[in-house]
Amino acid sequence: VIATCIEGKKINSQNLAELIDKSVSFGEEITFVIGGSYGILEKIKNLAKHKISFSDMTFPHTLFRVMLTEQIYRAFMINAKSDYHK
Repeated sequence: VIATCIEGKKINSQNLAELIDKSVSFGEEITFVIGGSYGILEKIKNLAKHKISFSDMTFPHTLFRVMLTEQIYRAFMINAKSDYHK
């Protein structure tokens, strides 16, 4: 479980690619948790293996889903050594 929360570690696209690659290589299933406008419950954040932050800003839930999806796609393209990333 990867929680996306404002107090999480700020990472870039390359870091996310490494995190996904490491998880996939260990055969782990990845679940991203996106909080609502009031964030994620502490008990859910405590269950997360990783906590990441995209920004100190707050984004609308539906927009963030698109942003996260693009970053996941970008991570797979980075790991595949594709030109998409740059």
